[in-house]
Amino acid sequence: MYRSTRRRNDGFPGRRATAGATTSIHSHRCLPSPPRREPFEHGLLPIPKLIFTDGTQTLSLLKATLLSSSSNYRVSSETLARVLQIPIEHSRILIETLSSVLHDDSDPLVKARTSKEIEEIGVNVFDLLVFLYIQSYKRLLPKGHKDSAAVADVWPSTSAFDGFLSALSPLQLVRSNSRRSMPSQADEEAHQLSYLQKHLGNILSLLADSAEADGDESLALSMDKFEHLGFLIYFGERGSERIPLSQNTPFFANSDPDMPAVPVPASHVLDWLLQHISSTLEHLADGVSPKENGPSSSSDQDVTMADVGTSSVKLSSSTRGPSFIEGISKSSYVKQASDLKGTSVKVVNCHESVIYILAPLRYATVYGCSDATIVLGAVGKAVRVEHCERVHLITAARRICIVNCRECLFFLGVNQQPLMVGDNHKLQVAPFNTFYSQLEEHMNQVGVDPNINRWDEPVALGVVDPHDSLSHPAGVSDVQTESATRLDPDQYTNFVIPNWLGSDQAGSTTDNPFPLPDAYLASQQKNHKNLVEVKQILRETQLEESRKRELSTALHACFKDWLYASGNIRQLYCLQGE
Repeated sequence: MYRSTRRRNDGFPGRRATAGATTSIHSHRCLPSPPRREPFEHGLLPIPKLIFTDGTQTLSLLKATLLSSSSNYRVSSETLARVLQIPIEHSRILIETLSSVLHDDSDPLVKARTSKEIEEIGVNVFDLLVFLYIQSYKRLLPKGHKDSAAVADVWPSTSAFDGFLSALSPLQLVRSNSRRSMPSQADEEAHQLSYLQKHLGNILSLLADSAEADGDESLALSMDKFEHLGFLIYFGERGSERIPLSQNTPFFANSDPDMPAVPVPASHVLDWLLQHISSTLEHLADGVSPKENGPSSSSDQDVTMADVGTSSVKLSSSTRGPSFIEGISKSSYVKQASDLKGTSVKVVNCHESVIYILAPLRYATVYGCSDATIVLGAVGKAVRVEHCERVHLITAARRICIVNCRECLFFLGVNQQPLMVGDNHKLQVAPFNTFYSQLEEHMNQVGVDPNINRWDEPVALGVVDPHDSLSHPAGVSDVQTESATRLDPDQYTNFVIPNWLGSDQAGSTTDNPFPLPDAYLASQQKNHKNLVEVKQILRETQLEESRKRELSTALHACFKDWLYASGNIRQLYCLQGE
């Protein structure tokens, strides 16, 4: 209920905003209001029962049921499974996914690692409602490359089994003659803001409470409920210190900490937010410079072959968004923590290369890469790998989602079950297999636990991703995607990161921080023992010069065959670049 006697320092009346107050709202300084990209890029799940097409009708009923099931605004995965009528496994995936994109790092759910901890803490009902609402979001359709001929030499070649798949499969559409590529950051932000502009009224109604008020004002928004909008939007420039969302508003800023702020009519909050969103959309439409927006600005500037020669690299980064590593071909690429301005990285359209990102990160995306080896240091929130072929990915991360990939091998140290989504084929998973001197320090910084590794527990969700704007073949929405198989322990090898790639700062990591399963440890020890024995035999063998040359030639031939068969030939690009 509104308190009509209290007035705030900014002149807003406690019961209802007057016409003068509305004028003050619109005269409040206009801050940029970009969307939080993380929920849209890492927080969407292709689970049909989580996607509601009737606006707020179902979610309003769900809100009432969830609140009646909780005394502290938090609900467990068991309660969610019962209320949403989904399997308990999907309920846990929902909460884990939501926790990876939460805006509030102080929420205890963010720090939960085990299923038991997650169950005990539960998820905030209002964060959940916002999360469920945006499951109806559809991603922006990838744009055609302006100069398809310029990138023809670096785009992945056709797979041997392409002919067996539907011509309308998501991966084939992405890799069609139009050379579709990831939309620019400005385009994605505009698309996300347009979605919020259309649906913000419904979202506010889920957060608001009924109130006794005059006229047609029937919903009011308290300060603590308003803060949940921080899941989707914030004010200020990227990279600047983030302060509570409410402190950027004329409604709640400078409120008395000893007295809860008076709720505000939801319609006034909506008007104020829509004004800021419209202003930000106009700013995006005016264009953002490439330096501010990564490699692809509103003018859709793309990498050409001249930019990605065997000794060149392409990095764009700023505090505004993620660092982009784009268009690396037949080369090597190394970045340390000191080289990155932000805490997110996107590796896009890289081919036949070895890429090392030896840094602590919050989010990482690998998109449209082929025949590459990619090492991601420590990723504390989420990794997304999409539309990749014949890629070896090595990462220590909290969670990973793999979408529409083929013939890829993932060496994982992950705290949550890997998600397999969409049109995946011939994927393999294996335990984490490398280290560099600062790895454990980076893992501690971002919260990756080396004592928990669920690399061998992949979860396969539906073939069709309902959030993808690409067309899909009819009748396959309920078909189960392929899961991943375990790499044969006999084929498991350590990946050696050259010492000279390490940071100038010394670290304490001297071995793989993730304990190996017995079969893989035995294989590793066996390989090491065989190597020692071969070295000893070679040292002790007495041969004539001609026989030594024959033996040397045979060993080199076998080594060359192994390099190509294993994919380790890519690592020699590092030596080539030195």
